Amino acid sequence: MMSRQAKRELVDAVRPRYRKADAPSKQRMLDELVANTGYHRKYLIQLLNHAPPPPRPPRRRAHRCKYVGPVVVALEQVWRVANRICGKRLVPVIAEFVAVLERHGEMHLDADTRTLLFSISAATADRLLRRARRGERPHGLSTTKPGTMLKHAIPVRTFAQWDDAQAGFVEVDLVAHCGDTTRGEYLNSLNMVDVKTRWNEFVPLINRSQAAVTAGIDLCRSRLPYPLRGLDSDNGPEFINHDLKRYCEQGQITFTRCRPYHKNDQAYVEQKNWTVIRQMVGYDRYEGIEAYAALTALHESLRLYVNFFQPVMVLTHKERHGAKVTRHYDQAKTPYQRVLDSPEVSEIDKQRLKELYDSLNPAALLREIEARQEILWRLANRPAPTDDLSSLLPTVPFQPDALSAAA
Repeated sequence: MMSRQAKRELVDAVRPRYRKADAPSKQRMLDELVANTGYHRKYLIQLLNHAPPPPRPPRRRAHRCKYVGPVVVALEQVWRVANRICGKRLVPVIAEFVAVLERHGEMHLDADTRTLLFSISAATADRLLRRARRGERPHGLSTTKPGTMLKHAIPVRTFAQWDDAQAGFVEVDLVAHCGDTTRGEYLNSLNMVDVKTRWNEFVPLINRSQAAVTAGIDLCRSRLPYPLRGLDSDNGPEFINHDLKRYCEQGQITFTRCRPYHKNDQAYVEQKNWTVIRQMVGYDRYEGIEAYAALTALHESLRLYVNFFQPVMVLTHKERHGAKVTRHYDQAKTPYQRVLDSPEVSEIDKQRLKELYDSLNPAALLREIEARQEILWRLANRPAPTDDLSSLLPTVPFQPDALSAAA
C-alpha cells in the first residue's frame, strides 16, 4: 500500500502529462491512478488540474515573556552593582546582593518581582543582559624578565601542585602601569591571590625595586584575614632576590616559584591581573606621587568590593572523553564566603570579617570606585615629579592576624 507522500509524488509526476494529453489518454491515466492510489476519480481530477497550494508554516504559539519590566530592571541593577559579571557567577549571589542593597536603601522590590528574580537561571540572566554588555578591551605589555639569581635555592611549584593548598598559600605578581613603553619609572600594582579562598590583596608600588616589592608583600600580608603560609612568584628579579628570600625565611613562609615561561603555573593571579587590575585601572601609563596617591585610594575601595562582593567559581575536577575535556565548577561564592567556610581561619577573624561585611554597601563602594577611577584616569601619562619617592614605600609592620584599619 502506498504512503500518502508517495501518492502525492505520483500525482505530481503525472500532472504535466495529464494537462497536455487528449481525452482518451486522460481516461487511461485516471484509471491507473485510481487503481494505484485508491483516490476517488473526481478527487484525482481536482488534484491533476490544480497544483496544491504551498504548505503553510507551522503556527507558533505565542510565548508570553515571563521576565519583563521590573524584573529586568532589578536584574540589571544587581548586575551593575556586581560589576557586570556573567550569569553563572551572578545568579548564586542575587539573593544576597538584594538583601544588602535593601538594607542600605539602594533597592526596593515587591513580592512578585522578588520571586521571579530569585528563580531566574544563569542562561536566562545572560540572555536578558545581552544588550547591556560591554565589549572587550585591549591587552597591555608584559614586563617580566626571567632572572637567574637564587633560582637553585627556590623550589619550583606547578599549577597541578595546588590541589591540597590551605588558606594562606598565595600567588603574587606585578602588573605594570607603563602604557606602551617600559622606559623610565612607572607605577606597578602588586597583586596577591590566595589559592584556596581566592582572597585578593593588591597595593600600588612606586617602582619595581626589591625594597618596594618586599614592603608591598608585607603590607598585603598584614591585611590578610589569616596568616601567610606560602608565597609563589614568577622568575622576575623583583621576586627572586635575597631581600625577599630573607623575608620569607624570617616569617617562616614557604617561598616557591613557577617554571620559566609557564604562565599557567600562576593561573590564579594571572586571572586576577585581568579581571581586577586591568579592567579597573586600564592600560595607561602612571608616574609620580599624585598618580600613586590616586591609585592607592582606588585600591583601598577596590579590595573591599572584590573580596566581599565579587563571586568566583572554582574548578573542582575535569573529565576527559577522547579529545573533549569537560570542566566542572563549584557554586559561585565570594572570597568572603569562602573564608567563612575555611576551617583554617579562626573564629575571631571570621567574626571581624562579618562585622566589616555588615557595614559595607556594594552600590556605594562601586560609586566610590568609579569616582576614584575618574581621578586616576585624568592623571595618565603625566611626567614624574622630581620629589623624593623613598617615603612612599609601604611601611605597615607585619601583623599576621590583623586586618587593615582602612578595611
